[in-house]
Amino acid sequence: MPIDPRTGQAVPPPHAVVVAAPALPLTFPARLYPANDLASAYGVINATVTNDLHGRGSFNTSINGETFTGEATRKAGSSRDGVANGAGNRGSYLSCQYTMNSATLGSGTCRLNTGAVFTMHVGN
Repeated sequence: MPIDPRTGQAVPPPHAVVVAAPALPLTFPARLYPANDLASAYGVINATVTNDLHGRGSFNTSINGETFTGEATRKAGSSRDGVANGAGNRGSYLSCQYTMNSATLGSGTCRLNTGAVFTMHVGN
C-alpha cells in the first residue's frame, strides 16, 4: 500500500466501480407426461424452456419426430403464471399453461392440437 509522504499514513486504494454483468438467460428442462389416451402413444416428452429474465423466453420440444418451437411468457399481472406455445415444423401446434412454484420449478398442462394432453413439470 502506498504511503502519503505528507502524513506518513497509508493511502487507501481508490474506490473501484463494480459494474454488474447483465443477467444471462436461464434454461430449464421440462418433461411432459401423458395425461390421456391420445398422449400415451407419445410417452414422456422432453422439452426445454429458456427464460430471458424479462418475462418471456423460448420453448422447444420434439413430439413424434416433429420439432416444436415457440415462446413462453408470463401472464399479465402475474409473476408465476404463464403460457408456452410451440408451432411444429409439420403444421401441428402445442399450447401449455404453467405456474412457477419457485424461480426454478413449476408445473402445468400442455395440449397438442390432436387432443393429446400432457402434464408438464418444469425444472430440475
